[in-house]
Amino acid sequence: MRGSIGRFGSFVGMFALLAVAEGCAPTLSQPFDQLKAANAPITVYRLQNFEPPQPQQAAAAPATAQIPPQIQQWLTAGAAMLPPGLIPQGLLPGAAPPPPPAANVERFHNFRILGWMALTDAKQREDVLSIFGTEKNFVQPKAQCMYAEFGFSIGRGQAPPNDILVSLSCDQAQGFNFMWPYGMKNGFGPDTAQRIVSLVNKTFGG
Repeated sequence: MRGSIGRFGSFVGMFALLAVAEGCAPTLSQPFDQLKAANAPITVYRLQNFEPPQPQQAAAAPATAQIPPQIQQWLTAGAAMLPPGLIPQGLLPGAAPPPPPAANVERFHNFRILGWMALTDAKQREDVLSIFGTEKNFVQPKAQCMYAEFGFSIGRGQAPPNDILVSLSCDQAQGFNFMWPYGMKNGFGPDTAQRIVSLVNKTFGG
């Protein structure tokens, strides 16, 4: 009898520990918790982060033809994390400039789309929501700029999707069609950029 009680007590203790562990599981910030529950579709875009002025515009504004300093710094420091195939066209030394965009070129929040992929892998989808849905992944940025190399679009039924521009060169993100849950903290935390790079490498086969 005493042995039965002991086993019963052990079972109750294990159940209590499990309940506590589940209660302590991290939750995602809104709206990412709702998007996870709804199994919302996610699309990742490769974007041209900077487009030099066309020849007829360059004479009128020669200064804008230079690659912005944030991108230059990223190319010499952080861009090594990406394989050459995922670096936007025309940025690497000696590379041909990107071709002039067609009049009807597809864009994602005004950035030219170089490629896109719908995420079907459950782990990659979970990573996207975990990255953007966790406050500790973001800090207040040192400066504001947006030269986006990637974009994320997370559907939500008939409503406009939750869109996010990601700029590795500016070390920050920008949300559209929803309220960014972290206020002024849209800069990347210590390992956020590395997590995004790992994700897009897997997504596009880099």
